[in-house]
Amino acid sequence: MNGVHDMGGMHGFGKVEPEPDEPVFHAPWEGRVVAMNRAMGHLGLWTIDIGRFFRESLPPHVYLGSSYYKKWELGLEDLCVRYGLIGGDELAAGHALHPARPVTCVLTAADAPEALSRGSFERPAPAPAKFKAGDRVRTRNINPPGHTRLPRYARGHAGVVECIRGCHVFPDAVAAGKGEDPHWLYTVVFEARELWGEAADPAVKVSIDAWEPYLEVA
Repeated sequence: MNGVHDMGGMHGFGKVEPEPDEPVFHAPWEGRVVAMNRAMGHLGLWTIDIGRFFRESLPPHVYLGSSYYKKWELGLEDLCVRYGLIGGDELAAGHALHPARPVTCVLTAADAPEALSRGSFERPAPAPAKFKAGDRVRTRNINPPGHTRLPRYARGHAGVVECIRGCHVFPDAVAAGKGEDPHWLYTVVFEARELWGEAADPAVKVSIDAWEPYLEVA
């Protein structure tokens, strides 16, 4: 979807400043938020792409005013309310106000290492791949109202297929509740000047992973 979360290549936000020796988490609550997201995902009510879409759907002022893991926390709260696990009134109160919704699985400490692994999203291919390494392609200039993994800065630009990554679950379909709809996934390389014009550094190249529906022959 188009929104404030899609910040790649945008002006006005300043330079990306890497933090020397950056820790995995800056505070203990951030690690707990990650654990809660992974544990709640084990229920199977939503997918990783639906979770991303909920974070992307935060109001612009909330998204821009929140740290990385704060977005994860707020997205999880919205997911739990949307799927009926908690009520908005319970969030406001800070404790349970209604009987808990029955769940079909319970995550135990013994189950956690296997259950919380990311797993594979590769699926059998419904058709041969349309492109091969070395093919020149152009990304479609799409503006979907839902989730997509095609960044806005790369839309409508020509690049070269570097390699085929296999056939994988299509995030756009999953996040819209349309099933896995697997498609071929490619790494596509773009010249910086193709993306940002002649003022860009000619030595810079940008690679993205792009599903086949995002691409056409250049």
